[in-house]
Amino acid sequence: MLLNRTIIVAAVALMMSTSVLAKDWQVQMLSFGKKGPMVFEPSFVQAQVGDTVTFVPTNPGHHVKSYLTPEGQTAWESKLNETYTVTLTEEGLQLYYCPPHLVMGMVGIIQVGDPVNKADLDAAYPEFRDKIAINPERVDAILSQIQ
Repeated sequence: MLLNRTIIVAAVALMMSTSVLAKDWQVQMLSFGKKGPMVFEPSFVQAQVGDTVTFVPTNPGHHVKSYLTPEGQTAWESKLNETYTVTLTEEGLQLYYCPPHLVMGMVGIIQVGDPVNKADLDAAYPEFRDKIAINPERVDAILSQIQ
C-alpha cells in the first residue's frame, strides 16, 4: 500500500515538473516587422520537447501551416486570423510558413532539441525555396541558425 502511494506521488510530481518546465513561445505574425514585410517574429525558435509555440496574428490576413515536421509530430495548420498553439512532441526541425505570403518569404523554423531530421529538411528545401520570389535570402538566414 505504501509502495503504491509512493509510486503515485512520484508520478504526479513528475507530470507537474514537466508542465512547469515547459515554455510557451510567442510568435507574432506581422505584415511588417524588424526584418521587413511579411514576417514571423521571431522567425527561429530553439525549443524543447513539451514546449508550445503560440502563433499570434498581430496583423490580419495571416495564418500558419507546417511544411516539414519530424517523424511522429502531427502536421499542423491554423485558421486565418486566429491564434494557434502547437505542442512540440518530437525532437527535430519544423519548417512552417504563412500560405498567403510564402511567395514573400514569410517562413520560420522551430528547432526542438537536436536537428535529427536535418537531412529531410535539406532534401525538401530546394523545392520549397523555389516558391519564394521575394526575400529568399531571409529564409537562408533563418536556416543558418540551426545548430
